[in-house]
Amino acid sequence: MIIEQILVTPMAVFCYLVADENVREGVLIDPAGDHDAIAGAVDRHGVTITYIINTHGHFDHTAGNDYWMKRTGAPLLIHEADIRKLGSLTTRFFSRTMGGKTSPMPEMTIRDGDIIRFGSEQLRVIHTPGHSEGCVCLYAPGHLFTGDTLFTEGMGRTDLADGSEKNIMNSILNKILTLPDDTIIWPGHHYGRHPTSTVGEQKKYYL
Repeated sequence: MIIEQILVTPMAVFCYLVADENVREGVLIDPAGDHDAIAGAVDRHGVTITYIINTHGHFDHTAGNDYWMKRTGAPLLIHEADIRKLGSLTTRFFSRTMGGKTSPMPEMTIRDGDIIRFGSEQLRVIHTPGHSEGCVCLYAPGHLFTGDTLFTEGMGRTDLADGSEKNIMNSILNKILTLPDDTIIWPGHHYGRHPTSTVGEQKKYYL
C-alpha cells in the first residue's frame, strides 16, 4: 500500500494519498488545499484517484473537495451526519479564505462498517463521533487515519456545536485503542512533535 502524508494549508492539515501500489488506484483523504503539493504526490506515484474522502465536514478538511472532484471526476464520500456542514455559511466563507471553494454535495455517504475499495486495497469506516457528529476514522490493517478524533499529542476539540467530550473519549477508548498496538496513527493535523504515533503509544495517555 502506498501512503503519502502531505502537510497542507496554514492550519497544518494532513492530506493523505492512499493507493494500491500494483494497479495505482487510490483515494485522497481530506484534500484541504495546496493543490500543487497534493498533485505532486499523485503524479509522482502515477495514481488514479477513485474517491475523495472527508473524515468530517469542517472547512479546514473540505476546502479542496471542489478542485479535486473536478480534476479527477472522483466522487466525494463523507459520513451522512456531516453532510449539512458542507453547505453551511461558515464552511463556505472559510473555505474561500483558504483559497478553496464550497464543497459539492457527495454522491454517496458512508456509515460505520462500510468498506471503501480501491484496487486490491480497502479502508474500513469506523464512526468516531466527538469532534463532530459525523467524524470517521479509516482503517486498514496496520494503519488508522484518525482525522480530528485523535492526534499524536491530544485529541480534537469538543466545544463546537455537535462536539462531545463524552463521545470523543468513547470513540478513542472503545474504537481506536482496541486496535492492535502496532497500528500506526495517521492524524488529521500536525499538532505536536511527531507526525505519526501508534495505538500502543496512545494507550500511555488514555489508559
